[in-house]
Amino acid sequence: MATATAAPRVAIAPAERRSRGRLRFFLAVLRARPLFALGYAIVTLVVVTGVLAPLIVPYGPMVADPNVYLLPPGAAHPLGTDGTGMDILSRVISAPRVDLTIAVLGTLLSAVVGTAIGALAGYYEGQRSWRTALSTFVMRGADVLQAFPVFVFAIALVAVFGQSVRSIVLAIAFVNAPIYLRLMRSQVLSIRRLRYVEAAYIAGASDLGILAHHVIPNAIAPVLAQLSVNVGWSVLLTAGLSFVGAGVVAPTPEWGSMIAMGFQNVVTGQWWPSVFPGIALGFTVFGFALVGASIEVLADPARRRVLSGTLG
Repeated sequence: MATATAAPRVAIAPAERRSRGRLRFFLAVLRARPLFALGYAIVTLVVVTGVLAPLIVPYGPMVADPNVYLLPPGAAHPLGTDGTGMDILSRVISAPRVDLTIAVLGTLLSAVVGTAIGALAGYYEGQRSWRTALSTFVMRGADVLQAFPVFVFAIALVAVFGQSVRSIVLAIAFVNAPIYLRLMRSQVLSIRRLRYVEAAYIAGASDLGILAHHVIPNAIAPVLAQLSVNVGWSVLLTAGLSFVGAGVVAPTPEWGSMIAMGFQNVVTGQWWPSVFPGIALGFTVFGFALVGASIEVLADPARRRVLSGTLG
C-alpha cells in the first residue's frame, strides 16, 4: 500500500524573516500613527503624478491659448486657466517633475558632502594633530555660512552661478550642507568613544574603515530623518527662488513661478492661478515633513523599542 509523501517544508532564510518582520512592524506603525500614513500617501501621490504627468495631463503644460484667458474652474479646465491661457491642472501635475528633481538632487548632494565632512570633523575633534585644526576651521566655516539668511544666501549663489537648474541645485546643496555637517558631527562625538569603536581601533582598523563600518552606520538615523524634511524644505526654497525670479524660468511648469505669474490677478478676483499651485506646494512640504518624522522614529533603535512595546 503506497503511502503519501509529505510535501517538504520550504525553509525561510533568516534575512527574509527579518525583512518580513520589519515590513509588519512598519505597517503596524502606519496603522498606529495615521499621520505617518498620510505623509507617505501624499509623497507617493506627488511622485507618481510627477512621473506619469505626460500621460495624464489633459493639455500641454506649456501650451498657451489666448481664447481661454483666465477662465475660472469648470468642466473643460477643472482648475481654470492662467493669464496666458495655460491649463492650471496640467501645470500643477507637471510641476513636481521640476521641483522634486531639483530638491532631491540638491538635498542628496548636501547630505553626502555634509555627512562626510561632519564625520571627519567629529572623529578628529580634540586630538592633538593638524586634523584638529582642520576640524576647527571647518566648524567655524559652517558658523559663517549659517550666519547668513538662507533665502538671501541662496539668491546670491544663484546670481553668482547664473540662473539655471544646475545653479539652483548647487545653491540648495550649499545652504543645506552645514545642517548635515553639524548633525553628523554631534552624532560622531557621542559614538567615537564607545567600546566597539575602541575595539576596532585596537584591532588595527584604519580611521576611514572605522568611520565607514562602525561610526557612520550607527550615526546615520538622524541624517535620514533630516533628509526627508530637507527635501520638502528644498521644494519650498526652489519655489521661493522662482517666485522672486531667481529660479526656474517661466513658462516651465513650477509651483513658485506659477504663483508669481498669478498673484497679481488675486486682487481682481482671479484667485485660481495662484491658490491651486500654493495648495499643491503646501501639501507636498507637509507630506515630506511627516515622512521625516516617521523615519526618525523607525531609524532610532531606542524609540523603535518603545514603539514596539506600545504596539505589542
